[in-house]
Amino acid sequence: MSTKHINFGITGMTCAACSTRIEKSLNKMDGVNANVNLAMEKAAIEYQEDKVTARDLSERIEKLGYGVHREQVEFDIYGMTCAACSTRIEKVLNKMEGVEASVNLTTEKGMVAYQPGLVRVEQIQEKVAKLGYEAKLSQNREEQKNHKETEIQRQKVKLIISTILSLPLLYAMVGHLPWDLGIPMPMLLMDPWVQFLFATPVQFYVGWQFYVGAYKNLKNKTANMDVLVAGGTSAAYFYSLVEGIRATIIPTYVPHLYYETSAVLITLILVGKLFESMAKGRTTAAISKLLSLQAKDATVIRDGEEVNVPLEQVAVGDQLVVKPGEKIPVDGIIVSGKSSIDESMITGESIPIEKNAGDNVIGSTINKNGRLQMEATKVGKDTALASIIKVVEDAQGSKAPIQRMADVISGIFVPIVLVIALLTFLIWFFVVDPQNWPAALEASIAVLVIACPCALGLATPTSIMVGTGKGAETGVLFKGGEHLEMAHKVNAIILDKTGTVTKGAPEVTDIHYILEESLPYLIAAERSSEHPLADAIVDYGKQQGVKDLQVSAFEAIPGHGIEAITDDKKVLVGTRKLMKENKIEFEQYEQQMMQFESEGKTAMMFAIDHQLAGIVAVADTVKQNAKASIAKLEELGIDVYMITGDNERTAKAIANQVGIEHVFAEVLPEDKANHVKKLQQKGKKVAMVGDGINDAPALATADIGIAIGTGTDVAIETAGITLVGGDLSNIPKAIGLSRKTMTNIRQNLFWALAYNSAGIPIAALGLLQPWIAGAAMAFSSVSVVTNALRLKRVKI
Repeated sequence: MSTKHINFGITGMTCAACSTRIEKSLNKMDGVNANVNLAMEKAAIEYQEDKVTARDLSERIEKLGYGVHREQVEFDIYGMTCAACSTRIEKVLNKMEGVEASVNLTTEKGMVAYQPGLVRVEQIQEKVAKLGYEAKLSQNREEQKNHKETEIQRQKVKLIISTILSLPLLYAMVGHLPWDLGIPMPMLLMDPWVQFLFATPVQFYVGWQFYVGAYKNLKNKTANMDVLVAGGTSAAYFYSLVEGIRATIIPTYVPHLYYETSAVLITLILVGKLFESMAKGRTTAAISKLLSLQAKDATVIRDGEEVNVPLEQVAVGDQLVVKPGEKIPVDGIIVSGKSSIDESMITGESIPIEKNAGDNVIGSTINKNGRLQMEATKVGKDTALASIIKVVEDAQGSKAPIQRMADVISGIFVPIVLVIALLTFLIWFFVVDPQNWPAALEASIAVLVIACPCALGLATPTSIMVGTGKGAETGVLFKGGEHLEMAHKVNAIILDKTGTVTKGAPEVTDIHYILEESLPYLIAAERSSEHPLADAIVDYGKQQGVKDLQVSAFEAIPGHGIEAITDDKKVLVGTRKLMKENKIEFEQYEQQMMQFESEGKTAMMFAIDHQLAGIVAVADTVKQNAKASIAKLEELGIDVYMITGDNERTAKAIANQVGIEHVFAEVLPEDKANHVKKLQQKGKKVAMVGDGINDAPALATADIGIAIGTGTDVAIETAGITLVGGDLSNIPKAIGLSRKTMTNIRQNLFWALAYNSAGIPIAALGLLQPWIAGAAMAFSSVSVVTNALRLKRVKI
C-alpha cells in the first residue's frame, strides 16, 4: 500500500466554514487524511494511491464549488509533423495527474495547466521527450521568429539538394515508360548503381528526419505521417537496391527500379512542408501587426532630467514626457498639459479625443499636438495593448470543439492506413497480379502516401488562427476557439441598455427657450451642482462657448432641483413641483414637457426671477451606429432583445429609436441572468452584451458573453468576446466572422476527408503512381492552409 503526500492551493474560500466543509468532505473519501488551512489557502493531503487518485481529490474540491489552483505554462514543441503527433502528445500529457494540456499543431505550441503539488514542469518536458519530441518553455517572439526562419532556411537547403539529385532520376523514369517519346536517354542514367548514387543522399540525408520521427513514434507504439513516408519510400528504395544487386549477379536480368519514386516523393513532401511553413507564418500576421503598434522607447524624467530609455525600463509611477507626434509609451494619467489623442487603434474612433490633466491615456495611442507630462499606471503585460495581444495569442493557441473531432480521426487514421497498405500489397501480390512485386509495391506505396493526414490536422487550427487574427484587426477579440465556434450558433442576443445601446453618459438633447439669452444663467447655476445631469448641462455650455457668470448663492433641493443667485438674479432649475412651490406658471408648456418625456428624456424647467425661461431635456443618447447594427443583426436572422432597469416608458422610447421590438424593462441587476435562462429554456442560443459589473452574471450565464471594451474589467473578464472600443457594429461583425470561419473549417475538413477517402481506393486499385500521390498529398496540405488564409480578405 503506497501513501502519497500532496499540497493543493484552493481558491474561493471566504471563511472558516469553507475550509471546514472541504476538509470534512475530503476526509470522508476512503484512504484520505486532509488538513485545510484557510489563511494559507492550501490543503495538505495524505492519500493511499490504490484507493484514490489526485484527480479524484481535485474533482471533489471542485464539486464543492471551490477551485484548485493551477499554474499555466506555454511550451514551444518541436518535431511534430502531423495531427497524429499533436494528438498523441496531448493525450499522454492529459493522463498525467494534475495536468490539463492542449497542443496546437499549427502554432507548434502546448498550453499546459498543472497543479504544482502533483507535477513539475521538468516532468512534463521529460514526458514529451520520451514521446520523441522536444518541449521548451516558450521563447520570446524574436527568438521564436529566428528559430522558424532558421528552420525554413534549413528546409530550403535540403530541398535544393533533393531537387538536384532527383531530377536525373525523374528524367531516367522516362526510359521506363512503355512508349517511345523520342527523348534522348543516356544509358549511364539507366545504370542501377548510378541511380543508387543519386537516390541514397536523398533517402538518408534529406529524408533522415522521417526515419527519426518514425522510430520515435513506433517506439511509443504510435504511428504518424513519418511512419507512412519512411515506410513508403524505404519500400521503393530497398526494392530497387535488391533489383540492382540481382542485375549485377545476373547480367541478362532487366531490373525494375523505383529510385525515382522514393527520391521524388521525398522532394515533393519537402516542397509541401516548405509551402506549409511559409503559409503558417502568414497566419500570425495579426500578432505582428499588433506588436508593430507598440512604442519602442519612452522619455522619462529622472533626477529632474528628461532621459530616453527602452520601453522595458519604464516602471509604474514613473513621470513621462510625450511630445507632439509621439506614441504614448504606456497606460497612464495626464499630470499636466493638454492635447488631442488619436485612440483609433484601440477604440476604432477616427476623431482624436481632447485630453487634459487628470484624464487617462492608453499606451501606443498617438499624441497629436500638445506636450504632455504623464504618470505611468500600467506597464509591460498590464497595458491595454498587451492584454489585447495576449487574448489573441491565447485564442490562436486554443482548440475549438470541432478541432477535437479532427484530432480523434487523425489519431486512429494512420494505423488503419498501414493495415490497408499491407492488405493492398497482399491482394495484388497473391490475387490481382500474382508474383508481380513491382505492381503490388507501387499500389501499397501509393496508399501510404496518399493517406497522410496532414491536411486533416491543419484544417481547423489554421482557420481559427486566421479568424481570430482577422477579428483582432477589426476590433473583435475572441478569447478562444470555442467562443469563435459558438458565436455562429447564436440566434438570440440581449443588449444591456446603458453603456451598450446608449453612450452611458447623459447629454443635452433639446432646449426650448422662452426667454432669450437665458442659457448663461442655466449653465452658471448648474456649475455648482454635483448631479450627473448637471455635468451634461455644463458640458453643453462649454460646447456652445457660453460666457461665465458669477454665482453668489447656491442650494440643492433634493428630489426637486436647485436654486441659485446668479448675476443678482434668482435662478431655479428642476421639476414641476419646484415651479409650483415658487408660483411659476408653466401649464401652457406642459405639452412640450410630455413630448420630451415620451421620448425617454429627462425634462427640467428653468426660471429666472420668477419667470419661466425654458425647458432643457437631457438623455442618455443612443450610440451613433446602434440602429444600423441592430438592423444588421436582424438581417442575420437573430432575435434582438434590450434589457434595462429603467421604467418601461423610457425603455420603449430608446428601443423604438434603434428598432428593437423585444424589451425587458425594470429588471433588477440580479435578475438579468434569469432572463437569459428563460430564453435558453425556449431553445435559443443566447448571446449577452453588456459593459457593467451588474452584467457579469448574465454574461457568464449566456451561451456566449460579449463585453463592451469600454466597460468594466469584470465584464470583460467574464465574457468570451470583447468589442474593443465599444462599437456596436462589431457585434454583427463578430457573428459574421464566426459563420465565415466555421464555413471555412467545414470546407477544409470536407476536402481533407474527401481527398483521403477518394485517394485511398484509387491508389489501392493501382490507378495512382506513388510520385503523383506524393504531389497530391503535398498539394492537399498547401491548399487547406491557402483556403484558411482566404479569411484574411473576407468582408465582415
